[in-house]
Amino acid sequence: MSRAEKRKQELERIIFIGRTFEEYMQMFDLELQELKGKSILDCPAGACSFTAIGSRQGLNITACDIAYDHPVDDLERKGLQDTEHAMETMERAKDIFIWDFYENVQGLGKHRHQALHDCVKDMRENSERYVAATLPKLPFEESQFDLVLSAHFLFMYGDRLDYAFHRETIRELLRVTAGELRIFPLVDLTGTRYEHLDRLVAELQEEGLQTEERRVPYEFLQNANSMLCIRKR
Repeated sequence: MSRAEKRKQELERIIFIGRTFEEYMQMFDLELQELKGKSILDCPAGACSFTAIGSRQGLNITACDIAYDHPVDDLERKGLQDTEHAMETMERAKDIFIWDFYENVQGLGKHRHQALHDCVKDMRENSERYVAATLPKLPFEESQFDLVLSAHFLFMYGDRLDYAFHRETIRELLRVTAGELRIFPLVDLTGTRYEHLDRLVAELQEEGLQTEERRVPYEFLQNANSMLCIRKR
C-alpha cells in the first residue's frame, strides 16, 4: 500500500466536524477578557474555529489533533462529507436534543459549516497554529499552556476508550498545562454520565489536584451541560 493510500484510509476513520467560537465560549463557560494574555491549547480540536476566531481577537491559541497530519484540502472535503452525514442523522434523532442554542437542524448545520470554513481558512493562512499529534502523547513542553480545553472526546467514547486511556490522556493534558484543564461534556453519546468519573476525580484529588464539576450555559445533547475543571494547586 502506498503512503497516499494509507493516509486516505487513516483519514476515512477520522470524523472532521467542529464547533464554533461561540459554542466553545458557552461549553467551557469562558469570558473573552479572562482569556487574554493566556497561552491556550485546544485538544483535540478537529474542525473547530475556536483557534481561528480567537486568534483574530488577540488570543494566543494552539490547536492540536490527529487529523492535522493530512492536507488541508483533504480535510475540507472530509469535513463537508461528515457534516452532511451528521445533519442527515440529526434530522432522524432530533427529538433527543435541546434546540435552544441552534433553533433547528438548519441552524446547527450553519454552525458546523461556519466552523469548518473558518478552521480550514486559518489552517491555510496560519498553519503553525495547527499541530498534529496522537493522544495520549503530545509534542509540547511541560507547563507550556495556561489553559487546556478538551471537548467531545474524553468521556463521550467511554465504550471505546478504556479507563487507562482516559487516565493517561488526562495526565498528558495536565502535563502541558501550568494552570487548568477543562473537559466537556461529562457524558457519553447517550447522555449518560461517564461511569468511571467519580473514581477518576477521587484519584486526581489524591494526587493533590483541585477538581470541580461546573454547570455551563450550554446544553444540546440532553444532560451534556457540565464540564470538569482540573487545576494544579
